[in-house]
Amino acid sequence: MITIIDYGVGNLFSLSCSLDYLGLENQISKKAEDLRRADRIILPGVGAYADAIRKLWESGLAEPLLEEARNGKPVMGICLGMQLLFEKSYEYGEHEGLGLIPGVMSPLKGRIREDLKVPHMGWNSLRLTPEGKRHPLMKYTREGDYVYFVHSYYGTDCEESLLATSEYGVPVTAAAACRNVMGTQFHPEKSGETGLRILKAFSEIEGR
Repeated sequence: MITIIDYGVGNLFSLSCSLDYLGLENQISKKAEDLRRADRIILPGVGAYADAIRKLWESGLAEPLLEEARNGKPVMGICLGMQLLFEKSYEYGEHEGLGLIPGVMSPLKGRIREDLKVPHMGWNSLRLTPEGKRHPLMKYTREGDYVYFVHSYYGTDCEESLLATSEYGVPVTAAAACRNVMGTQFHPEKSGETGLRILKAFSEIEGR
């Protein structure tokens, strides 16, 4: 069972439909006990960082998520969900994250060419790092595969955790992982066959 965390922020239906399409048992839940019973957990997210991290804590789901992650259960964050897994974000201030993946979220604005638009929106190709080529999340992903992004902040100071980048004036963190916790800045559920292959790969990752 894959449990998708419902804390009031995220594209839950499209993600669940993608998992259904793959024939993967899944549920959308607001209950801590469902996180504890799950084989794997997905943390989705769209919108503002400060609002999302506040809602996650207020939902009572942050603590069981941290507990299950530290116990070795596979956890995957998507888009803003991935950002929440990092140590902190500098989105309109400084906000503490869950600290499960080393690194911080920094603004694209001021770091990319002025002719490039923020947010980084649309399809972009993946460049796999040496670690990414070995990581089980990316085992069905090929160099140059295209995925769909919508974001204004990206992971920095996370070189040891990088699985893949995409070029957008700077190498943008596209996927990262630390032990059993992983995330994609792009939306697998909006990324066609490539995204489906990544979700399939996640469903096959065993806990430690």
